[in-house]
Amino acid sequence: MNIQWYPGHMTKTRRQIEADLKLVDIVVEIIDARIPASSRNPDIDAICAGKPRLIVLNRADQADPAQNKAWGAYFRSRGYSVLETDARSGRGINQFSDVVQGVLKDQIARWREKGQVGRPVRAMVVGVPNVGKSTFINKVAKKKSAKAGDRPGVTRGKQWVHVDRGLDLLDTPGILWPKFEDETTGMNLAFTGAVKDEIMDVETLGCHFMAFLGERYPQALADGYKLTEVPARGEEENDVAWGYRLLQAAAAKRGMRISGGELDTERMARVLLDEYRGSRLGRFTLEVP
Repeated sequence: MNIQWYPGHMTKTRRQIEADLKLVDIVVEIIDARIPASSRNPDIDAICAGKPRLIVLNRADQADPAQNKAWGAYFRSRGYSVLETDARSGRGINQFSDVVQGVLKDQIARWREKGQVGRPVRAMVVGVPNVGKSTFINKVAKKKSAKAGDRPGVTRGKQWVHVDRGLDLLDTPGILWPKFEDETTGMNLAFTGAVKDEIMDVETLGCHFMAFLGERYPQALADGYKLTEVPARGEEENDVAWGYRLLQAAAAKRGMRISGGELDTERMARVLLDEYRGSRLGRFTLEVP
């Protein structure tokens, strides 16, 4: 599956981010803890070079706890500050302001020396679509200031959000990059909902995700779909062929059939992705540092 999705407004967003950098003191990049590499736009490092950076591992409560620690250590070793959060529940949000102040402590000290006491920190919030930027901002601000939704493309224009006397946030639309470097990046973004389901073959995507679960998390797959055993991959089978057999096994257990008794694997694929995105199958991290 060669998944590409780059709406025209994202080109405008890149230009907007570049122009607005001079207005902010720090760039806060929200990424999905389930796919920390795939949910980072490689352009952001180039666009925001020279600005202090904070990486927020959002949806940490949906990811493997051990991998959260591993990814945190990975990013810190590369000079970033890191904060784990779950924007929906609010976990980790209360630490955000203190972490930002800590990252900028030298800059804040210089402001005070110049008599700029009380100057608010201005932070730009960036990230790919559907990583929870607007939900995160609303939790930080303790009010519904930024538009939020469970689908990509909800935030379209920049929005300044006043948090308190010490902090202002600049929300930006999600920005993908024109061409994903490899097929896995596109699929990981599709698995987690960062790319619209409408532009792809969801059944084939479900086959790929079933194959991933069968290889990495077979017990979670067996438990989630009441399988006495997970059908083994055949010697000649690729991900799609094996994943299709796993979809069939799960559909049979759930009683998903269409007229004539044929298994409804397309519906099963949609249910699989919905249950994964809703954390009903377990806490999975799809890639390691």
